[in-house]
Amino acid sequence: MTIEVKNLLLLGASADQVFAIKTAKAMGLHVIVVDGNPNSPGFALADQYAIVSTRDLPELKAFVDRLQITVHGVAVMGSDISQYVSALAEYLSVPCIPLETALITTDKLLMKQCFAENGVAIPWFSAVESFEHLCILVAERGLPLVLKPVDRSGARGVFLLKEGMDIEALYRRSIEESFSGQVIIEEYLQGPQVSTETLFHQGKGYTAGFVDRNYEMLDVFAPYILENGGWQPSRLSKLQRSEIEKLIDDVAKALDIENGVIKGDIVYTETGAKVIEVATRLSGGDFSESLVPLGLGINYVRTALEIALNIKPDFEALIPKQNKFVANRYFFPEKGQLIGIHGIEQVKTQSFVKKLDFFINVGEKIKPICSHADRAGVFIVIADSLEELEKRVSWVYETIVFEIS
Repeated sequence: MTIEVKNLLLLGASADQVFAIKTAKAMGLHVIVVDGNPNSPGFALADQYAIVSTRDLPELKAFVDRLQITVHGVAVMGSDISQYVSALAEYLSVPCIPLETALITTDKLLMKQCFAENGVAIPWFSAVESFEHLCILVAERGLPLVLKPVDRSGARGVFLLKEGMDIEALYRRSIEESFSGQVIIEEYLQGPQVSTETLFHQGKGYTAGFVDRNYEMLDVFAPYILENGGWQPSRLSKLQRSEIEKLIDDVAKALDIENGVIKGDIVYTETGAKVIEVATRLSGGDFSESLVPLGLGINYVRTALEIALNIKPDFEALIPKQNKFVANRYFFPEKGQLIGIHGIEQVKTQSFVKKLDFFINVGEKIKPICSHADRAGVFIVIADSLEELEKRVSWVYETIVFEIS
């Protein structure tokens, strides 16, 4: 009996999408990828590829029209373009999150308005119409507050406003970072922040992982709000995690999501869990690729692709097989010209180091850190206890030395 091979179209072939491509190939899928960057590393791993911008919907439609095979599913990992995934999937009549939902979740103002209308727990927020309007809101609410573009990711243009800062300059910069020129202001929530990834099938959600996010360097990077990785397992209690799972269910109902992925950014405050924002896509930044697989021994990217292809998902495969301590951390060297990076081989020889990558090359200039895109590199370590994990993180930082002129 001949078994039909499913054809999967992945939008994006950068380093963030490589794990999804490899997973799809391991599933026996015929993998097609598109990316506007002709040097995308995922091209070499796929069965077919094309140099097409993942944000150019007319050209994406033209590309699938030219294909000689049927596309059974469209997906993305690590890129905030779920509106293009949904639009293309609807054009192809394959499973997807509703386009209206994808448009809401790629606009932080529309998202917050939707959640407010549906009773989802969120921080106070407001659209900002002008600098004068911002001044009124600051006077009414007091500081600190968070200012952010409605349509950017990776902490671009996101500022924690505090007393003594040049708020007008930060407002102008946030506006410049926004594709639409629109920003919002919201309450700054105190408490541990966690990332979640929940897979929905026929209205039932399964949260595959909780990762605590590390914001220990807020004072160093102020006014920028920059994360320095995270760790697994979460320090939250079982009861707190259950509350967050219920909150994500509320999000799914508000967004009319029956099938698909919800990536959640949640803060557990003194009054309970609240949603900062969500994305209707698989996360990048090592959550899907490393922290959960290394920590729990599962690969939920496979499950997400099954849902995208209208294959009945195997949720039993998401039952944790272990509970290792895993952390990812980033490098933030001083600005200047990079002369060399020392200690690389020493770190790579350690079995507990599962990843060591650098995003800059010798001879390049290191820019001031303004967003997650400016981080100079990343590493991942595993351990059998939190204490051991923290020691190993510190050892890597002490061993890797950036020589800068």
